[in-house]
Amino acid sequence: MKSLRIVALCALSLMLLAPAARAETLTLEQAVLRALEKNPSMQAVRAELAGAGYGRQAAKGSFGPSLSTGYGFTHNDHKKPKRDVHTSEQDVYAWNFNAHQDLFTGFKLLSTYERAALSEESAASKIANTELSLIQSVQQNFLSLLKARADVKSGEDSVARLKEQLKVTTAFYDVGLKPRLDVLQAESDLASAEDALLQAKNSVSTQVARLNTLLDMALDADVEYVGELEYLPCTMAIDQALASAMKQRPDLDIAQKSVEIARKDKKITDSAFYPTLGADYDWSRTGNGMDVSGSPLSRTEWSEWSVSMTASWKFFEWGKTLNESKQAGQAITQMEAERRNLEQEVTYEVKANHLKVGEAAERIKVTRAALDTAREAYRMAVARYQAQVGTNSDVLDAQYQLTQAETNLTQALADYQLAVANLYVSIGEKNPGLAVN
Repeated sequence: MKSLRIVALCALSLMLLAPAARAETLTLEQAVLRALEKNPSMQAVRAELAGAGYGRQAAKGSFGPSLSTGYGFTHNDHKKPKRDVHTSEQDVYAWNFNAHQDLFTGFKLLSTYERAALSEESAASKIANTELSLIQSVQQNFLSLLKARADVKSGEDSVARLKEQLKVTTAFYDVGLKPRLDVLQAESDLASAEDALLQAKNSVSTQVARLNTLLDMALDADVEYVGELEYLPCTMAIDQALASAMKQRPDLDIAQKSVEIARKDKKITDSAFYPTLGADYDWSRTGNGMDVSGSPLSRTEWSEWSVSMTASWKFFEWGKTLNESKQAGQAITQMEAERRNLEQEVTYEVKANHLKVGEAAERIKVTRAALDTAREAYRMAVARYQAQVGTNSDVLDAQYQLTQAETNLTQALADYQLAVANLYVSIGEKNPGLAVN
């Protein structure tokens, strides 16, 4: 029993002395790259691309001949007499083989293959589009996390300042230098600041859980996301941004592919206006045994082959084909209109994001100056209050203005980096680490 205790104590000591497992640390760029590799949405579009590749191969296979064979058995109720033959077999086995080659299908086969190839190209563009959307989601949530952390820091500073002011106000009240109202005001502002701090901390936890989800990790995974809100000037000109968007946006390519696919669909529909031409090779064997080697009772040949060519043309269906062709034509018009509308929306999106980058950059300058002013105002208000020449309201107002100035600067920095992230996404360029040019 004593030896068991010694073993248990040794094991406990080793556990306490063993270094704690370190949390995985991820920067913004590392988080984005991990999401692109692990997120299920990426696995889904990759599977879609692979499926589109198989679809193209299937359409390509339609150009070759089709081969088919059949084997059958027939049992008659009795042997039946036939002309020039004493009797026919009661049990008949048959084996046949057919090779068919389409020679002309009104361009249907070619258009179907070209449509499948366009679908594969569209699926490839969809991967790029999904990557951009995922990058944007990760960057937005990562920046929201950094902002929430900055809000926590600002909230902690605000609570510390208010606690100090409450201590001073209480001391003045205890010696009869200040009224009870000053203490109540300080307590009220402190409670509000503590409430705001709790909300900021909850926002941090929420953003961490969201990032873990985007990176296909457990909600409570031990991950430390590292980074700071910072200002790095973005000098991209609007003309450069618009040109890049028109060239690189995968959704524009998808829209163009949709137009081309609609045109192929019309060609497939119009193929019904043309005759079709095909060639066949047929071979068959019959017999009264499973080896289909003929019958001694039959004077007919038990093996034969033939080659044939057939042309067919369904030239009238009461307007069915004509109206289907017109319907396909309207689908082309619809796709073209949607593509043009998307181009206009992309132009607006790029312009709006470019303006937001400039706006946020100016706000950073203004809020930094306002923060310096608010800090000085708070310092002076505290000094005047402690010298008995200022009021408690002056200190609380100055403290509120200082907290608000810190929040405004944090928001401006977050909005700037978010605007840069959205700008790069809107021009179709992947920028995992938000490096600016």
